[in-house]
Amino acid sequence: MSEITVKETEARKRLVSLFDADTFTEIDAYAKSACGDVETTAGCGQINGVYAYAFSQDVTVDGGAISIAQCAKIKKIYELARKTGRPVIGIYDSNGMKLREGFEALNAYGEILKESADVSGVVLQISVVAGACLGTSALIANMADIVIAVKDADFYVTTPSSVTAEESFANGTVDILADDIGDAIQSARKLVTALPSNNLEPVPLLDFGGETGKMLDTGASAKEIINSVADSESIVEIKSGYAENTITAFASIDGGTVGMIAFDGKALCPSCAYKVEAFVKLCDAFSIPIITFVNADGFVKEKENQMLVAATKLTSAYAAATCAKISVITGTAVGAAYIALAGKGSNADLVFAWDTSVISPLDVGAAVAFLYNDRLANGENRKDLEKEYADELASPFTAAACGAVDDIIVPAETRARLINALNLLDGKRETTLPRKHTVK
Repeated sequence: MSEITVKETEARKRLVSLFDADTFTEIDAYAKSACGDVETTAGCGQINGVYAYAFSQDVTVDGGAISIAQCAKIKKIYELARKTGRPVIGIYDSNGMKLREGFEALNAYGEILKESADVSGVVLQISVVAGACLGTSALIANMADIVIAVKDADFYVTTPSSVTAEESFANGTVDILADDIGDAIQSARKLVTALPSNNLEPVPLLDFGGETGKMLDTGASAKEIINSVADSESIVEIKSGYAENTITAFASIDGGTVGMIAFDGKALCPSCAYKVEAFVKLCDAFSIPIITFVNADGFVKEKENQMLVAATKLTSAYAAATCAKISVITGTAVGAAYIALAGKGSNADLVFAWDTSVISPLDVGAAVAFLYNDRLANGENRKDLEKEYADELASPFTAAACGAVDDIIVPAETRARLINALNLLDGKRETTLPRKHTVK
């Protein structure tokens, strides 16, 4: 009996390293293009026990040029994922389209775009940009829920271009920047393990030991808050190079996956709003609970029109999301930022506030100038008046008295209270008005 030999291409090696040992099964291994071998390897397997589909473009075969046969192979992966509700991981490394196949190849491109769009928000999609990913390939890759790129990769839609993967990371197009392909594949493996495979599955229960960082205290930074509340080794930050004064990250709390959003006390800029809007929509699509740590001094006054559009999208995303939502006011919650992130406008299920927080319709300084103008004119000290306003009218106890805050906690209680709240909201179901989608 003859022995079957398998050609160990770089593309195949990448898929073997993506999946658990001895679980990779190749699909259409002997398919042929009009010019010979197909420029991609595809298959399925397990990632830490989770079944998934994947394809890896093979740059060693005709530069990985996208042909009709390659599109057919990738389309089959998407069709199987649609039927089974399994994640799709695409590893991109191609120098472009096979021009000799002309409009037939363009139509095949379009079919992949449609397949990706059809399962968006239904099955988890992750793109790994390992090398060149140009033109329509970049468009397809960017349609995934999460984009991971290797530092020296080329990732742009209009060619030629000098834009680097690192610049794309800084501009928010790339979600995770990896040092090399091995690092990128490990990030993809961690995400597949931590996130639901599809929009009907519950969030996974993980075992990270339940340990956390140092005990929280007043004045903790956004990163310190997340590190102290999350299970150790569970945090995967998304778009960390973009809008750096706002953190969006997946993590687990007591073993359950959550999406965490934390602000650092500055006024929200348009980039912050866009970053958070995208993350809220991703979490909501897969019913991942959202925990928002609110410390935001309103919206920036510069770029007024851009800020209005971004703030509208942010507010709409929060209000429309039906996943479990918990807000914790850890510092200052001022004006429209409070309404969008923690107030009734955010449609939060539970709102907690640290006992030292400040909740105000206006910046404290502006509120004092407006309310205590006469007292200022009579020579009273501005700092004393600001403290009086923060302690009385802008106190979390004042907000709780009118139902704007559900409970007031000390920082050290945050993780324990969140665990209880998440258990309380487990299995939340919310019926919305019938519609295709929101407009803004």
